[in-house]
Amino acid sequence: MKTPSTLKSLIEALRVLPGVGPKSAQRMAYHLLQRDQSGAAELARALADALTHLKHCARCNTFTEQEICELCADASRDDAQLCVVEMPGDLLRMEQTQAYHGRYFVLMGRLSPLDGIGPGDVHFDRLLARAADGLVKEVILSTNFTVEGEATAHYLAELLRAQGMQVSRIARGLPVGGELEHVDSGTLAQAFIERRHV
Repeated sequence: MKTPSTLKSLIEALRVLPGVGPKSAQRMAYHLLQRDQSGAAELARALADALTHLKHCARCNTFTEQEICELCADASRDDAQLCVVEMPGDLLRMEQTQAYHGRYFVLMGRLSPLDGIGPGDVHFDRLLARAADGLVKEVILSTNFTVEGEATAHYLAELLRAQGMQVSRIARGLPVGGELEHVDSGTLAQAFIERRHV
C-alpha cells in the first residue's frame, strides 16, 4: 500500500526534530492523526504562532516577541559580565541557579566541522560586537563540555583575548552531593585539575 502524500509529508516534517528517526516520526504522525487530532491542531497553531511572533533579541540573540528580551531590558543586571551559552535552554538553566546576575549572549549553536557548522554559522560576529560595547569587562564561556562545545569555547577565547577581553570558562567537576566512588574517572580527573585553594 502506498502512503498518501500528505501523510508522507507530515512524517518527513516530524523528522526535522532532533533524535526523531523515520519510525518515531511515523508513530508520532499516526498518533496525532488517530488519537489526538485536537492536540495536532493545537501543535500546528502554536508552531505557526511561534514562527510568526518570535524573533531574536537584538542584544543577546535569544528568542523574544519584543526587540529586546526581558533579561536584556532588566536594568538591575550586571553589564560588566557577559555569559555565552549555546542555546536558549542553557540560558534558562543558568537563570534557574540564581547564581548569575549578568548579561547573556546565545550563540544558537556551536562549532561542528563534521556537520558543516563553522564560525560564520554561529553568530560569532554578533558576539564580538556585543562584547566590545564598552560595558563588558568579563566574558564567561558557558558552552557544553562536549567536543564541539570545547572547540567553540577555545575558538571564542582566542578571538576575545585578541580583542583584549578578559575571558573565563565555567568549571567542571564533581556534582553537589556526589560521592567519589560513583563519579566517572574523566569527571574526577577534571575536578582534580580544576581544584582551588581553600
